[in-house]
Amino acid sequence: MRARRVAITGLGVVAPGGIGRKAFWERLTSGQSASRRITLFDPTGFRCQVAAEVDFDPAQYGLSPQEIRRMDRTAQFAVVATREALADSGLTTDELVPERTAVAVGNAVGCTMGLENEYVVLSDGGQKWLVDHEYAVPHGYDYFAPSSLGREVAWATHAEGPTAVVSSGCTSGIDALGYAAELLWEGSADVVIAGSTDAPISPITQACFDAIKATSTLNDQPDRACQPFDNERRGLVLGEGSAFFILEDTAAARRRGAHIYCEIVGYASRANAFHMTGLKPDGREMAEAIRVAMDQAQLNPDDIDYINAHGSGTRQNDRHETAAVKTSLGARAYDVPMSSIKSMVGHSLGGIGSIEIAACALAIEHDVVPPTANLYTRDPECDLDYVPLTARDHRTDAALSVGSGFGGFQSAIVVAADSGDRR
Repeated sequence: MRARRVAITGLGVVAPGGIGRKAFWERLTSGQSASRRITLFDPTGFRCQVAAEVDFDPAQYGLSPQEIRRMDRTAQFAVVATREALADSGLTTDELVPERTAVAVGNAVGCTMGLENEYVVLSDGGQKWLVDHEYAVPHGYDYFAPSSLGREVAWATHAEGPTAVVSSGCTSGIDALGYAAELLWEGSADVVIAGSTDAPISPITQACFDAIKATSTLNDQPDRACQPFDNERRGLVLGEGSAFFILEDTAAARRRGAHIYCEIVGYASRANAFHMTGLKPDGREMAEAIRVAMDQAQLNPDDIDYINAHGSGTRQNDRHETAAVKTSLGARAYDVPMSSIKSMVGHSLGGIGSIEIAACALAIEHDVVPPTANLYTRDPECDLDYVPLTARDHRTDAALSVGSGFGGFQSAIVVAADSGDRR
């Protein structure tokens, strides 16, 4: 039995279709996709020409000219989400004990936009193989080193405790929260600022996903381009964004009268040791991660009220995680609602895991589960309750969120309402 419990007391979100947790939740419960034709670069000639972009003016959200100059878009998202989470928690940086405050940041592809933009400048649009370093911006190294993301969040909160960047592909957002919870469970920190961030919508990332034919080709209907679990689905849609949380010991949070969204009660990660992008159809590794996370939480399948699916909109993934949920939850799999918010906010790679956990926390907060947008004709091999099209009022005390990442990573996390006596 753990000596400490982990509460989420603050939540901040930067996501397509709405910045801030309120706008984010309104987007999800509306069932409307934020996908559109790409504006961050000219997508003409690409297989997929749509993405879920964030309408983001860093100055409007409190970043100084120096911060804007220094930080890649990925870091800007992280700092803005962190500031909202800290304000939401009711804590201030003056109240945090620096050496007992930790940081955990999930990220998949680093400062992609900054790196690509700088390469274009240094190479004179790709014409020069040998580049002149004197044209580089002073902070070019920060774009190259993902550890700069952890540093920026630590600077923003005056945190001097353990600081780490977790990079495990598309499960990074879940894994960062799992690592953060473990820091609290083991007593290495009293408060952890944890979450994930990614801004991958750039020519190089789009080209990579196009090359393996993972992306949607529904360019003439951007808002319908991502169709998880639908028999007519064409593939995933890239997104961008960030979600950060304030995690603290539940007992300490209660003593100061903090609002508790939910507790992190179980986490596990597995790998399939199988293929860089391929998935075994039986979903065994994801099922094992789910089983272990539920065991940690001391919950049975009947205790799970909502599942936030990875739901990327590829046939391989949808069938893989459907099988995993059936294996791990048994008959309960057919009764519990399960939905994909990627249908509305796209797939932000390392950022999405934490964004999906934010959706779970808000589902518990409001007793509403978000829908799977664009699900009109269900794949016959995907026969669970995917909450098609419309959000649903549904008592939610415990939610499971799962992720699947290139390299074979499979992660699961369980969050539950603060019952007052959970052990």
